[in-house]
Amino acid sequence: MPPGYPAFGETWHSNMPRRTVLTLQLGTRRVHLSGCTAHPTGEWVTQQARQLAWTLQDRQEEKAQQLPMRFLIRDRDAKFVRSFDTVLASEGIEIIKTPFRAPKANAYAERWVLSVREECLDRLLIINEGHLRRVVSEYTDYYNEARPHQGINQRCPTPINRGRRDGPVECRDVLSGIIHDYHREAA
Repeated sequence: MPPGYPAFGETWHSNMPRRTVLTLQLGTRRVHLSGCTAHPTGEWVTQQARQLAWTLQDRQEEKAQQLPMRFLIRDRDAKFVRSFDTVLASEGIEIIKTPFRAPKANAYAERWVLSVREECLDRLLIINEGHLRRVVSEYTDYYNEARPHQGINQRCPTPINRGRRDGPVECRDVLSGIIHDYHREAA
């Protein structure tokens, strides 16, 4: 990796990194974006765990057929304090820490970071935290709802209604035209 290149989960602006917290469900490849900040602390990361737990509870109530989250694979960053693990353990989620210096142990998350960088962040100048949050949130929606994934047979993490199979193809710009999403208009 070239010197000065941001590490996992970081975006640069004015020599100040911004950290994002995300969760990726392996079975569906669905990404849940929890938050972003320039100065992550143990308390902030714990709050992101609480928000994730609330989001997952809401989704469980909406879709009873969905399997609950059983495991969380995370790295050994010091910002993941004991209270972070406690919040998730109280929801019945087992924490699995990756080995030291073993990025392949969390390959799905690493691949998502590569995708968001190549398809989105490398093409934009991020101005501030609010801008980063909007950009990554819009990309996450696109990733979950419109981007096909080879690992799940060219399906999207969030199943979508395809509608018609004939008729004109429409183009929807994502992130102000950085990404183009093509679809057929619903009947």
